[in-house]
Amino acid sequence: MSWQSYNQSLVRYPQHGFSLDLSLMDIAPGLVASLQPKIDKAFTDMAALEAGQIVNPDEGRMVGHYWLRNAALAPNEEVRRSITEPLENLKRFAEKVHTGAVSSPTGGNFQQVLLIGIGGSALGPQLVTEAIGQNARLALHFFDNTDPAGMDTVIARLSHTGLDKTLVLVISKSGGTAETRNGMLEAKAAYEAAGLDFGRHAVAVTGTGSKLDQYAAQQNFIARFPMEDWVGGRTSVLSTVGLVPAALQGLDIDALLAGAAAMDVETRKTEAAKNASMQLAIAWYSATNGKGEKDMVVLPYKDSLVLFSKYLQQLVMESLGKELDLDGNPVNQGIAVYGNKGSTDQHAYVQQLRDGVNNFFATFIEVRKGRSGNSIEVDPGTTTADYLQGFLRGTRKALHESGRKSLTISIPEVTPFQLGLLIALFERTVSFYASLVNINAYHQPGVEAGKKAAGAFIDTLNKVRGHITSWAKTAGEIATEIDADPEDVYHCLTHLSANGEVQISIGATPADDSFQI
Repeated sequence: MSWQSYNQSLVRYPQHGFSLDLSLMDIAPGLVASLQPKIDKAFTDMAALEAGQIVNPDEGRMVGHYWLRNAALAPNEEVRRSITEPLENLKRFAEKVHTGAVSSPTGGNFQQVLLIGIGGSALGPQLVTEAIGQNARLALHFFDNTDPAGMDTVIARLSHTGLDKTLVLVISKSGGTAETRNGMLEAKAAYEAAGLDFGRHAVAVTGTGSKLDQYAAQQNFIARFPMEDWVGGRTSVLSTVGLVPAALQGLDIDALLAGAAAMDVETRKTEAAKNASMQLAIAWYSATNGKGEKDMVVLPYKDSLVLFSKYLQQLVMESLGKELDLDGNPVNQGIAVYGNKGSTDQHAYVQQLRDGVNNFFATFIEVRKGRSGNSIEVDPGTTTADYLQGFLRGTRKALHESGRKSLTISIPEVTPFQLGLLIALFERTVSFYASLVNINAYHQPGVEAGKKAAGAFIDTLNKVRGHITSWAKTAGEIATEIDADPEDVYHCLTHLSANGEVQISIGATPADDSFQI
Protein backbone atom coordinates (compact mmCIF):
# COMPACT_ATOMS: atom_id res chain seq x y z
CA MET A 1 0.00 0.00 0.00
CA SER A 2 1.58 3.26 -1.12
CA TRP A 3 0.73 6.79 -2.14
CA GLN A 4 2.09 6.06 -5.61
CA SER A 5 -0.05 2.94 -5.95
CA TYR A 6 -3.13 4.87 -4.87
CA ASN A 7 -2.55 7.57 -7.48
CA GLN A 8 -1.96 5.01 -10.23
CA SER A 9 -4.96 2.87 -9.30
CA LEU A 10 -7.64 5.54 -9.02
CA VAL A 11 -10.39 6.23 -11.56
CA ARG A 12 -12.00 9.61 -10.93
CA TYR A 13 -14.90 11.51 -12.43
CA PRO A 14 -14.49 14.82 -10.54
CA GLN A 15 -17.49 16.41 -12.24
CA HIS A 16 -19.67 13.81 -10.48
CA GLY A 17 -17.70 13.49 -7.24
CA PHE A 18 -17.09 9.81 -8.04
CA SER A 19 -13.95 7.73 -7.59
CA LEU A 20 -12.95 4.07 -7.76
CA ASP A 21 -9.85 3.02 -5.81
CA LEU A 22 -8.31 -0.31 -6.84
CA SER A 23 -4.97 0.16 -5.09
CA LEU A 24 -5.64 -2.64 -2.58
CA MET A 25 -6.78 -5.20 -5.17
CA ASP A 26 -3.17 -6.15 -5.98
CA ILE A 27 -3.91 -6.66 -9.66
CA ALA A 28 -0.96 -8.37 -11.36
CA PRO A 29 0.92 -5.94 -13.65
CA GLY A 30 0.58 -8.18 -16.71
CA LEU A 31 -3.08 -9.06 -16.30
CA VAL A 32 -4.54 -6.23 -18.36
CA ALA A 33 -2.17 -6.94 -21.24
CA SER A 34 -3.09 -10.63 -21.21
CA LEU A 35 -6.79 -9.75 -21.15
CA GLN A 36 -6.59 -7.12 -23.89
CA PRO A 37 -8.21 -9.26 -26.62
CA LYS A 38 -11.10 -10.05 -24.25
CA ILE A 39 -11.35 -6.40 -23.21
CA ASP A 40 -11.54 -5.32 -26.84
CA LYS A 41 -14.24 -7.92 -27.45
CA ALA A 42 -16.17 -6.73 -24.39
CA PHE A 43 -16.27 -3.19 -25.80
CA THR A 44 -17.40 -4.58 -29.17
CA ASP A 45 -20.07 -6.69 -27.48
CA MET A 46 -21.31 -3.65 -25.57
CA ALA A 47 -21.56 -1.59 -28.75
CA ALA A 48 -23.58 -4.38 -30.38
CA LEU A 49 -25.86 -4.58 -27.33
CA GLU A 50 -26.54 -0.86 -27.32
CA ALA A 51 -27.15 -0.93 -31.08
CA GLY A 52 -30.04 -3.36 -30.54
CA GLN A 53 -28.51 -6.64 -31.68
CA ILE A 54 -29.81 -9.89 -30.18
CA VAL A 55 -27.39 -10.46 -27.30
CA ASN A 56 -29.60 -12.82 -25.32
CA PRO A 57 -29.51 -15.72 -27.80
CA ASP A 58 -31.25 -18.22 -25.51
CA GLU A 59 -34.39 -16.05 -25.43
CA GLY A 60 -33.87 -14.27 -28.76
CA ARG A 61 -34.04 -10.84 -27.14
CA MET A 62 -32.40 -7.46 -27.32
CA VAL A 63 -31.12 -6.04 -24.04
CA GLY A 64 -32.10 -2.41 -23.65
CA HIS A 65 -31.82 -1.21 -20.07
CA TYR A 66 -29.12 1.28 -21.13
CA TRP A 67 -31.62 3.01 -23.42
CA LEU A 68 -33.93 3.74 -20.50
CA ARG A 69 -31.87 6.77 -19.43
CA ASN A 70 -31.15 7.98 -22.97
CA ALA A 71 -33.92 7.01 -25.35
CA ALA A 72 -32.10 8.71 -28.23
CA LEU A 73 -29.74 5.71 -28.26
CA ALA A 74 -32.56 3.22 -28.86
CA PRO A 75 -32.31 1.39 -32.21
CA ASN A 76 -35.58 2.64 -33.71
CA GLU A 77 -38.44 5.06 -33.19
CA GLU A 78 -40.82 2.41 -31.88
CA VAL A 79 -38.45 1.52 -29.04
CA ARG A 80 -37.82 5.21 -28.31
CA ARG A 81 -41.55 5.83 -27.95
CA SER A 82 -41.89 2.79 -25.70
CA ILE A 83 -39.49 4.56 -23.32
CA THR A 84 -40.50 8.21 -23.56
CA GLU A 85 -44.29 7.84 -23.65
CA PRO A 86 -44.63 5.67 -20.51
CA LEU A 87 -42.21 8.01 -18.71
CA GLU A 88 -44.39 11.01 -19.43
CA ASN A 89 -47.56 9.06 -18.63
CA LEU A 90 -46.30 7.86 -15.27
CA LYS A 91 -45.25 11.38 -14.31
CA ARG A 92 -48.71 12.67 -15.15
CA PHE A 93 -50.33 9.82 -13.25
CA ALA A 94 -48.23 10.45 -10.14
CA GLU A 95 -49.15 14.13 -10.26
CA LYS A 96 -52.85 13.23 -10.45
CA VAL A 97 -52.48 10.98 -7.41
CA HIS A 98 -50.67 13.73 -5.50
CA THR A 99 -53.25 16.37 -6.35
CA GLY A 100 -56.24 14.10 -5.77
CA ALA A 101 -57.37 14.03 -9.40
CA VAL A 102 -56.91 10.26 -8.98
CA SER A 103 -58.18 9.51 -5.50
CA SER A 104 -59.63 6.87 -3.24
CA PRO A 105 -63.13 5.71 -4.24
CA THR A 106 -64.23 6.36 -0.66
CA GLY A 107 -63.02 9.96 -0.85
CA GLY A 108 -59.78 11.77 -0.15
CA ASN A 109 -56.26 11.30 -1.45
CA PHE A 110 -54.32 8.07 -1.41
CA GLN A 111 -51.96 8.10 1.55
CA GLN A 112 -49.76 5.04 0.95
CA VAL A 113 -48.83 2.41 -1.63
CA LEU A 114 -48.69 -1.38 -1.42
CA LEU A 115 -46.24 -2.70 -4.02
CA ILE A 116 -46.68 -6.37 -4.94
CA GLY A 117 -43.74 -7.90 -6.79
CA ILE A 118 -40.76 -10.21 -6.40
CA GLY A 119 -37.13 -10.27 -7.48
CA GLY A 120 -36.16 -7.15 -9.41
CA SER A 121 -39.78 -5.99 -9.36
CA ALA A 122 -39.42 -5.48 -5.62
CA LEU A 123 -35.68 -5.22 -4.95
CA GLY A 124 -35.18 -2.21 -7.20
CA PRO A 125 -38.03 -0.18 -5.69
CA GLN A 126 -36.95 -1.26 -2.20
CA LEU A 127 -33.41 -0.03 -2.82
CA VAL A 128 -34.66 3.32 -4.12
CA THR A 129 -37.09 3.71 -1.23
CA GLU A 130 -34.47 2.97 1.41
CA ALA A 131 -31.78 5.10 -0.23
CA ILE A 132 -33.64 8.27 -1.20
CA GLY A 133 -37.24 7.87 -0.05
CA GLN A 134 -36.95 9.31 3.44
CA ASN A 135 -39.33 12.22 2.71
CA ALA A 136 -41.67 10.40 0.35
CA ARG A 137 -45.11 11.86 -0.32
CA LEU A 138 -46.61 8.36 -0.18
CA ALA A 139 -45.15 5.66 2.05
CA LEU A 140 -44.30 2.42 0.23
CA HIS A 141 -45.03 -1.04 1.64
CA PHE A 142 -44.25 -4.41 0.05
CA PHE A 143 -45.56 -7.88 -0.60
CA ASP A 144 -42.32 -9.42 -1.91
CA ASN A 145 -42.89 -13.05 -0.98
CA THR A 146 -45.67 -15.60 -0.85
CA ASP A 147 -45.49 -15.86 2.95
CA PRO A 148 -49.06 -15.49 4.28
CA ALA A 149 -47.96 -14.40 7.76
CA GLY A 150 -45.78 -11.69 6.23
CA MET A 151 -48.68 -10.45 4.15
CA ASP A 152 -50.96 -10.41 7.19
CA THR A 153 -48.43 -8.20 8.99
CA VAL A 154 -48.31 -5.73 6.08
CA ILE A 155 -52.10 -5.62 5.74
CA ALA A 156 -52.45 -4.96 9.48
CA ARG A 157 -49.97 -2.09 9.17
CA LEU A 158 -51.80 -0.63 6.16
CA SER A 159 -55.14 -0.90 7.93
CA HIS A 160 -54.03 1.59 10.59
CA THR A 161 -54.05 4.32 7.94
CA GLY A 162 -56.82 2.61 5.99
CA LEU A 163 -56.91 0.17 3.10
CA ASP A 164 -59.30 2.56 1.38
CA LYS A 165 -56.45 5.10 1.29
CA THR A 166 -53.95 2.54 -0.04
CA LEU A 167 -53.04 2.38 -3.72
CA VAL A 168 -51.91 -1.08 -4.84
CA LEU A 169 -49.14 -1.43 -7.44
CA VAL A 170 -48.86 -4.92 -8.97
CA ILE A 171 -45.65 -5.52 -10.93
CA SER A 172 -45.06 -8.61 -13.09
CA LYS A 173 -43.88 -8.78 -16.70
CA SER A 174 -45.74 -11.97 -17.54
CA GLY A 175 -48.46 -11.76 -14.94
CA GLY A 176 -47.85 -15.45 -14.32
CA THR A 177 -45.24 -15.19 -11.57
CA ALA A 178 -46.79 -17.23 -8.77
CA GLU A 179 -45.57 -15.14 -5.83
CA THR A 180 -46.86 -11.89 -7.33
CA ARG A 181 -50.16 -13.42 -8.40
CA ASN A 182 -50.62 -14.90 -4.91
CA GLY A 183 -49.89 -11.55 -3.30
CA MET A 184 -52.38 -9.81 -5.57
CA LEU A 185 -55.11 -12.34 -4.75
CA GLU A 186 -54.37 -12.04 -1.02
CA ALA A 187 -54.58 -8.25 -1.27
CA LYS A 188 -57.80 -8.49 -3.26
CA ALA A 189 -59.31 -10.72 -0.58
CA ALA A 190 -58.31 -8.25 2.13
CA TYR A 191 -59.89 -5.35 0.23
CA GLU A 192 -63.07 -7.27 -0.39
CA ALA A 193 -63.25 -8.29 3.29
CA ALA A 194 -63.14 -4.56 4.07
CA GLY A 195 -65.97 -3.92 1.61
CA LEU A 196 -63.71 -2.27 -0.98
CA ASP A 197 -63.46 -2.66 -4.76
CA PHE A 198 -59.90 -3.87 -5.31
CA GLY A 199 -59.72 -2.81 -8.96
CA ARG A 200 -60.50 0.81 -8.14
CA HIS A 201 -57.43 0.86 -5.89
CA ALA A 202 -55.04 -0.97 -8.21
CA VAL A 203 -52.42 -0.19 -10.85
CA ALA A 204 -50.53 -2.75 -12.97
CA VAL A 205 -47.01 -2.60 -14.41
CA THR A 206 -46.78 -5.50 -16.84
CA GLY A 207 -46.17 -6.66 -20.38
CA THR A 208 -48.75 -5.59 -22.93
CA GLY A 209 -51.27 -8.41 -23.37
CA SER A 210 -49.92 -10.42 -20.42
CA LYS A 211 -52.12 -12.34 -18.00
CA LEU A 212 -51.88 -9.45 -15.55
CA ASP A 213 -52.67 -6.92 -18.28
CA GLN A 214 -55.81 -8.84 -19.16
CA TYR A 215 -56.79 -9.27 -15.52
CA ALA A 216 -56.26 -5.56 -14.85
CA ALA A 217 -58.56 -4.69 -17.75
CA GLN A 218 -61.23 -7.10 -16.49
CA GLN A 219 -61.01 -5.76 -12.94
CA ASN A 220 -61.04 -2.10 -14.08
CA PHE A 221 -57.66 -1.19 -12.59
CA ILE A 222 -57.06 2.55 -12.35
CA ALA A 223 -54.08 2.44 -14.72
CA ARG A 224 -51.69 0.09 -16.55
CA PHE A 225 -48.07 0.77 -17.45
CA PRO A 226 -46.06 -1.36 -19.90
CA MET A 227 -42.95 -3.46 -19.35
CA GLU A 228 -40.81 -4.36 -22.35
CA ASP A 229 -39.34 -7.81 -22.97
CA TRP A 230 -35.91 -6.25 -23.60
CA VAL A 231 -35.63 -5.20 -19.94
CA GLY A 232 -34.81 -7.94 -17.44
CA GLY A 233 -36.13 -7.82 -13.90
CA ARG A 234 -32.72 -7.32 -12.30
CA THR A 235 -32.03 -4.32 -14.55
CA SER A 236 -35.54 -2.85 -14.44
CA VAL A 237 -35.21 -0.32 -11.62
CA LEU A 238 -34.93 2.57 -14.11
CA SER A 239 -37.88 1.35 -16.18
CA THR A 240 -41.57 1.66 -15.27
CA VAL A 241 -40.89 -1.01 -12.63
CA GLY A 242 -38.87 1.40 -10.50
CA LEU A 243 -40.01 4.75 -11.84
CA VAL A 244 -43.76 4.33 -11.20
CA PRO A 245 -43.29 3.74 -7.45
CA ALA A 246 -40.54 6.38 -7.29
CA ALA A 247 -42.78 8.96 -8.96
CA LEU A 248 -45.66 8.09 -6.63
CA GLN A 249 -43.30 8.77 -3.73
CA GLY A 250 -42.51 12.16 -5.25
CA LEU A 251 -38.84 11.33 -5.82
CA ASP A 252 -36.71 13.10 -8.42
CA ILE A 253 -36.76 10.43 -11.12
CA ASP A 254 -35.20 12.78 -13.68
CA ALA A 255 -32.11 13.09 -11.46
CA LEU A 256 -32.05 9.31 -10.95
CA LEU A 257 -32.04 8.78 -14.72
CA ALA A 258 -29.53 11.58 -15.23
CA GLY A 259 -27.10 9.94 -12.82
CA ALA A 260 -27.31 6.65 -14.69
CA ALA A 261 -26.90 8.43 -18.02
CA ALA A 262 -23.84 10.29 -16.72
CA MET A 263 -22.16 7.05 -15.67
CA ASP A 264 -23.11 5.50 -19.03
CA VAL A 265 -21.28 8.31 -20.82
CA GLU A 266 -18.09 7.61 -18.86
CA THR A 267 -18.27 3.83 -19.05
CA ARG A 268 -19.13 3.77 -22.75
CA LYS A 269 -15.62 5.09 -23.50
CA THR A 270 -13.22 2.46 -24.81
CA GLU A 271 -10.08 3.58 -22.97
CA ALA A 272 -10.08 0.82 -20.37
CA ALA A 273 -7.85 2.66 -17.87
CA LYS A 274 -10.42 5.48 -17.52
CA ASN A 275 -13.55 3.33 -17.69
CA ALA A 276 -14.71 2.61 -14.12
CA SER A 277 -16.96 -0.30 -15.09
CA MET A 278 -14.25 -1.99 -17.14
CA GLN A 279 -11.73 -1.45 -14.35
CA LEU A 280 -14.19 -2.98 -11.90
CA ALA A 281 -14.77 -5.95 -14.22
CA ILE A 282 -10.99 -6.48 -14.53
CA ALA A 283 -10.71 -6.31 -10.72
CA TRP A 284 -13.42 -8.97 -10.38
CA TYR A 285 -11.58 -11.11 -12.92
CA SER A 286 -8.31 -10.66 -11.04
CA ALA A 287 -9.79 -11.43 -7.62
CA THR A 288 -11.74 -14.50 -8.73
CA ASN A 289 -9.29 -15.83 -11.33
CA GLY A 290 -12.07 -15.36 -13.85
CA LYS A 291 -13.84 -18.35 -12.33
CA GLY A 292 -15.72 -17.00 -9.32
CA GLU A 293 -13.17 -18.44 -6.91
CA LYS A 294 -13.83 -15.72 -4.32
CA ASP A 295 -16.97 -14.05 -2.98
CA MET A 296 -17.70 -10.32 -3.04
CA VAL A 297 -18.53 -8.70 0.31
CA VAL A 298 -20.29 -5.35 -0.15
CA LEU A 299 -19.85 -2.85 2.69
CA PRO A 300 -21.59 0.49 2.19
CA TYR A 301 -20.76 2.87 5.02
CA LYS A 302 -24.15 4.59 5.03
CA ASP A 303 -27.45 3.39 6.53
CA SER A 304 -29.47 4.47 3.50
CA LEU A 305 -27.50 2.03 1.30
CA VAL A 306 -28.18 -0.97 3.55
CA LEU A 307 -30.08 -2.72 0.73
CA PHE A 308 -27.41 -2.12 -1.88
CA SER A 309 -25.68 -5.43 -1.19
CA LYS A 310 -29.02 -7.25 -1.49
CA TYR A 311 -29.72 -5.45 -4.76
CA LEU A 312 -26.27 -6.36 -6.09
CA GLN A 313 -26.77 -9.93 -4.96
CA GLN A 314 -29.50 -10.41 -7.56
CA LEU A 315 -27.88 -8.25 -10.25
CA VAL A 316 -24.54 -10.07 -10.03
CA MET A 317 -25.51 -13.61 -9.08
CA GLU A 318 -28.50 -13.99 -11.41
CA SER A 319 -26.50 -12.47 -14.27
CA LEU A 320 -23.21 -14.29 -13.78
CA GLY A 321 -24.24 -17.55 -12.12
CA LYS A 322 -24.34 -19.75 -15.24
CA GLU A 323 -23.62 -23.42 -15.89
CA LEU A 324 -22.72 -23.04 -19.58
CA ASP A 325 -20.79 -20.44 -21.53
CA LEU A 326 -21.96 -18.99 -24.85
CA ASP A 327 -20.32 -21.89 -26.69
CA GLY A 328 -22.20 -24.47 -24.63
CA ASN A 329 -19.22 -25.50 -22.51
CA PRO A 330 -19.75 -26.25 -18.79
CA VAL A 331 -18.10 -23.43 -16.81
CA ASN A 332 -20.25 -23.01 -13.65
CA GLN A 333 -19.49 -19.31 -13.47
CA GLY A 334 -20.59 -16.79 -10.86
CA ILE A 335 -19.56 -14.47 -8.04
CA ALA A 336 -21.31 -14.89 -4.70
CA VAL A 337 -22.34 -11.57 -3.11
CA TYR A 338 -23.25 -10.78 0.48
CA GLY A 339 -23.03 -7.85 2.85
CA ASN A 340 -24.88 -5.46 5.10
CA LYS A 341 -23.35 -2.11 6.04
CA GLY A 342 -20.45 -0.52 7.86
CA SER A 343 -19.65 -0.12 10.61
CA THR A 344 -22.33 -2.59 11.72
CA ASP A 345 -20.47 -5.46 10.06
CA GLN A 346 -17.39 -4.74 12.16
CA HIS A 347 -19.38 -6.16 15.06
CA ALA A 348 -20.64 -9.10 13.01
CA TYR A 349 -18.56 -10.93 10.41
CA VAL A 350 -15.52 -8.67 9.88
CA GLN A 351 -13.76 -10.85 12.47
CA GLN A 352 -13.85 -13.72 9.98
CA LEU A 353 -12.96 -11.46 7.07
CA ARG A 354 -9.83 -10.34 8.93
CA ASP A 355 -8.71 -13.61 10.51
CA GLY A 356 -10.68 -16.43 8.91
CA VAL A 357 -10.76 -18.09 5.50
CA ASN A 358 -9.51 -15.80 2.73
CA ASN A 359 -12.29 -16.56 0.25
CA PHE A 360 -13.52 -13.06 -0.62
CA PHE A 361 -12.71 -9.56 -1.74
CA ALA A 362 -14.40 -6.53 -0.21
CA THR A 363 -16.20 -3.66 -1.92
CA PHE A 364 -16.30 -0.61 0.35
CA ILE A 365 -18.71 2.17 -0.57
CA GLU A 366 -17.76 5.50 0.96
CA VAL A 367 -20.26 8.35 1.26
CA ARG A 368 -18.15 11.37 2.08
CA LYS A 369 -20.82 13.63 3.57
CA GLY A 370 -21.86 12.59 7.06
CA ARG A 371 -25.12 14.52 7.43
CA SER A 372 -26.92 17.68 6.45
CA GLY A 373 -26.52 20.24 9.20
CA ASN A 374 -24.18 20.55 12.13
CA SER A 375 -22.74 17.69 14.17
CA ILE A 376 -22.00 17.53 17.86
CA GLU A 377 -18.63 16.43 19.17
CA VAL A 378 -18.83 12.94 20.67
CA ASP A 379 -15.17 13.26 21.66
CA PRO A 380 -13.17 16.51 21.73
CA GLY A 381 -12.93 17.65 18.11
CA THR A 382 -14.47 14.41 16.81
CA THR A 383 -17.92 13.71 15.34
CA THR A 384 -19.86 10.53 14.56
CA ALA A 385 -19.05 11.12 10.88
CA ASP A 386 -15.34 11.13 11.79
CA TYR A 387 -15.78 7.78 13.48
CA LEU A 388 -17.62 6.33 10.49
CA GLN A 389 -14.77 7.39 8.20
CA GLY A 390 -12.26 6.05 10.68
CA PHE A 391 -13.94 2.65 10.81
CA LEU A 392 -14.04 2.45 7.01
CA ARG A 393 -10.38 3.36 6.60
CA GLY A 394 -9.32 1.25 9.55
CA THR A 395 -11.17 -1.86 8.40
CA ARG A 396 -9.85 -1.45 4.86
CA LYS A 397 -6.27 -1.20 6.16
CA ALA A 398 -6.67 -4.08 8.61
CA LEU A 399 -7.97 -6.36 5.87
CA HIS A 400 -5.08 -5.47 3.57
CA GLU A 401 -2.54 -6.11 6.32
CA SER A 402 -4.03 -9.60 6.58
CA GLY A 403 -3.72 -10.23 2.83
CA ARG A 404 -7.38 -9.51 2.03
CA LYS A 405 -8.14 -7.60 -1.16
CA SER A 406 -10.57 -4.71 -1.34
CA LEU A 407 -11.69 -1.86 -3.53
CA THR A 408 -13.37 1.39 -2.54
CA ILE A 409 -16.07 3.32 -4.40
CA SER A 410 -16.60 6.89 -3.20
CA ILE A 411 -19.51 9.26 -3.79
CA PRO A 412 -20.19 12.64 -2.14
CA GLU A 413 -23.64 11.83 -0.72
CA VAL A 414 -26.68 9.64 -1.38
CA THR A 415 -28.92 11.55 -3.79
CA PRO A 416 -31.09 10.42 -6.71
CA PHE A 417 -28.28 11.36 -9.11
CA GLN A 418 -25.61 9.47 -7.16
CA LEU A 419 -27.84 6.41 -6.76
CA GLY A 420 -28.38 6.36 -10.52
CA LEU A 421 -24.62 6.63 -10.95
CA LEU A 422 -24.01 3.56 -8.76
CA ILE A 423 -26.74 1.48 -10.41
CA ALA A 424 -25.35 2.18 -13.88
CA LEU A 425 -21.77 1.49 -12.76
CA PHE A 426 -22.60 -2.05 -11.66
CA GLU A 427 -24.97 -2.79 -14.53
CA ARG A 428 -22.20 -2.17 -17.05
CA THR A 429 -19.62 -3.95 -14.92
CA VAL A 430 -21.80 -7.06 -15.03
CA SER A 431 -22.10 -6.73 -18.82
CA PHE A 432 -18.34 -6.35 -19.24
CA TYR A 433 -17.45 -9.19 -16.88
CA ALA A 434 -19.91 -11.52 -18.61
CA SER A 435 -18.16 -10.80 -21.90
CA LEU A 436 -14.73 -11.38 -20.36
CA VAL A 437 -15.80 -14.88 -19.23
CA ASN A 438 -18.00 -15.56 -22.31
CA ILE A 439 -21.41 -16.11 -20.71
CA ASN A 440 -24.96 -14.88 -21.29
CA ALA A 441 -25.70 -12.41 -18.49
CA TYR A 442 -29.29 -11.84 -19.53
CA HIS A 443 -31.15 -15.12 -19.05
CA GLN A 444 -31.87 -17.13 -15.89
CA PRO A 445 -32.42 -20.84 -16.64
CA GLY A 446 -31.74 -21.79 -13.01
CA VAL A 447 -34.61 -19.60 -11.83
CA GLU A 448 -36.94 -21.16 -14.35
CA ALA A 449 -35.87 -24.65 -13.23
CA GLY A 450 -36.76 -23.74 -9.64
CA LYS A 451 -40.20 -22.50 -10.73
CA LYS A 452 -40.87 -25.77 -12.57
CA ALA A 453 -39.82 -27.81 -9.54
CA ALA A 454 -42.12 -25.75 -7.31
CA GLY A 455 -44.99 -26.34 -9.73
CA ALA A 456 -44.34 -30.09 -9.62
CA PHE A 457 -44.48 -30.03 -5.82
CA ILE A 458 -47.82 -28.21 -5.90
CA ASP A 459 -49.18 -30.86 -8.28
CA THR A 460 -48.04 -33.60 -5.90
CA LEU A 461 -49.52 -31.72 -2.92
CA ASN A 462 -52.94 -31.59 -4.54
CA LYS A 463 -52.79 -35.30 -5.40
CA VAL A 464 -51.88 -36.06 -1.79
CA ARG A 465 -54.90 -34.07 -0.61
CA GLY A 466 -57.11 -36.35 -2.68
CA HIS A 467 -55.75 -39.49 -1.02
CA ILE A 468 -56.00 -38.58 2.65
CA THR A 469 -58.77 -40.51 4.39
CA SER A 470 -60.30 -40.94 7.81
CA TRP A 471 -58.09 -43.95 8.39
CA ALA A 472 -54.39 -43.45 8.92
CA LYS A 473 -51.90 -43.82 6.07
CA THR A 474 -48.16 -43.47 5.86
CA ALA A 475 -46.32 -41.34 3.30
CA GLY A 476 -45.12 -44.52 1.62
CA GLU A 477 -48.65 -45.84 1.20
CA ILE A 478 -49.91 -42.61 -0.35
CA ALA A 479 -46.79 -42.39 -2.53
CA THR A 480 -47.61 -45.84 -3.96
CA GLU A 481 -51.19 -44.77 -4.65
CA ILE A 482 -50.17 -41.66 -6.61
CA ASP A 483 -46.86 -42.94 -8.01
CA ALA A 484 -44.74 -40.27 -6.34
CA ASP A 485 -41.51 -39.99 -4.36
CA PRO A 486 -42.30 -40.89 -0.72
CA GLU A 487 -40.11 -38.09 0.63
CA ASP A 488 -41.99 -35.54 -1.47
CA VAL A 489 -45.26 -37.01 -0.20
CA TYR A 490 -44.00 -36.88 3.39
CA HIS A 491 -43.17 -33.17 3.10
CA CYS A 492 -46.64 -32.57 1.61
CA LEU A 493 -48.24 -34.33 4.56
CA THR A 494 -46.21 -32.48 7.21
CA HIS A 495 -47.11 -29.21 5.49
CA LEU A 496 -50.80 -30.12 5.58
CA SER A 497 -50.48 -31.17 9.22
CA ALA A 498 -48.81 -27.89 10.22
CA ASN A 499 -51.67 -25.98 8.61
CA GLY A 500 -54.47 -27.99 10.24
CA GLU A 501 -55.65 -30.02 7.26
CA VAL A 502 -54.58 -33.44 8.57
CA GLN A 503 -53.62 -35.09 11.86
CA ILE A 504 -50.22 -36.69 12.32
CA SER A 505 -49.27 -39.60 14.54
CA ILE A 506 -45.51 -39.67 15.14
CA GLY A 507 -43.79 -43.02 14.68
CA ALA A 508 -40.26 -44.24 15.25
CA THR A 509 -39.10 -42.76 11.94
CA PRO A 510 -40.74 -40.55 9.30
CA ALA A 511 -41.60 -43.73 7.40
CA ASP A 512 -43.69 -44.83 10.40
CA ASP A 513 -45.56 -41.52 10.81
CA SER A 514 -49.21 -41.77 9.83
CA PHE A 515 -51.71 -39.18 8.66
CA GLN A 516 -55.48 -38.94 8.57
CA ILE A 517 -58.30 -36.44 8.33
